[in-house]
Amino acid sequence: MTDLWKPVELGGIQLRHRIAMAPMTRNRSAPSGAPTASNVEYYAQRASMALIITEGTQPSPDGQGYLLTPGIHTDEHIAGWRAVVDAVHAKGGRIVIQLMHVGRIAHPSNTPHGRLPVAPSAVRPSGSVFTASGIQPIPAPRALSTQEIAETVADYRRAAAAAVAAGADGVEIHGANGYLPHQFLSSNANQRTDRYGGSVRNRVRFPLEVATAVAEEIGPQRTGVRISPGNPFNDIVEHDVEDLYSHLVPALAPLGLAYLHVAHRGDEVLLKRIRDDWPGRLLLNRVGADLNTRIQDLEGGLADVVTVGMMALANPDLVARIKAGAPLNEPDPTTFYGGDEHGYTDYQALSRHRGD
Repeated sequence: MTDLWKPVELGGIQLRHRIAMAPMTRNRSAPSGAPTASNVEYYAQRASMALIITEGTQPSPDGQGYLLTPGIHTDEHIAGWRAVVDAVHAKGGRIVIQLMHVGRIAHPSNTPHGRLPVAPSAVRPSGSVFTASGIQPIPAPRALSTQEIAETVADYRRAAAAAVAAGADGVEIHGANGYLPHQFLSSNANQRTDRYGGSVRNRVRFPLEVATAVAEEIGPQRTGVRISPGNPFNDIVEHDVEDLYSHLVPALAPLGLAYLHVAHRGDEVLLKRIRDDWPGRLLLNRVGADLNTRIQDLEGGLADVVTVGMMALANPDLVARIKAGAPLNEPDPTTFYGGDEHGYTDYQALSRHRGD
């Protein structure tokens, strides 16, 4: 049995306990993609979490899909993230920047260069995206050439170096939720016939190349990867999900990464297989589960660290509340994406509830 409050090491990252903040897009960065003073406050408020995994952060202009999401590919971005990281570290916290290339889940008007989205193949996803001029259908993307795939891998490498230059404890590669690495894994978004498409062995090649490049650049002890097996979000189909992740996870294992982060949606047999195939630290986000269920995952050995999203969003002092057995604030879904401090930095702390 593992105690929730027992320290743990993720590669070179020392954690004080076992409950971490999951990545959550909040759409509150500057139009340039630089973190703001409000972002600094938001993350610093949550520094008592064992680890903060930031919102998805684009590694390049092509990686941006949504309005007001942060980047980590310019000097301005680095300076903005340095302020965030310094504030979290000043409170004893640990923080990694999640690198999120959205691939085909984008619209030209949301990017700094106005280009079509890029993807493994020119397959339009179903759905729409919010832009400055309102909701618009997602257009068909442009298929990446093999040379552009190599350039995209290099973008991840540079972004990881920029994250470390900003002082971050590491990075997490977003390989989940229908974004670019997940698109390469999928059965429907990836229609390639070259070495990046077709067989399972070929479809895992791109995420494996990204993880290898990032680990080479900043060290495997600073590198994590997030996956979401079987998640259909953003119009993803994985017809061979068991075979796919039975190839991907063992292929990642020799890299010696700091952790694997699994967003889990119910396939218990597959989760157990991933746990068995992964020799390192495993972070588990059991989507929609209550806290007691997540703690049972920890105590039963399925996870080394559990990650929570909305609980951390609505409770900046979540750790103190759990220790005190205090009630939790309820999150307000109407304020999740975009806006001002309301629903972002104004959730009450426990001491304010008690009138201290």
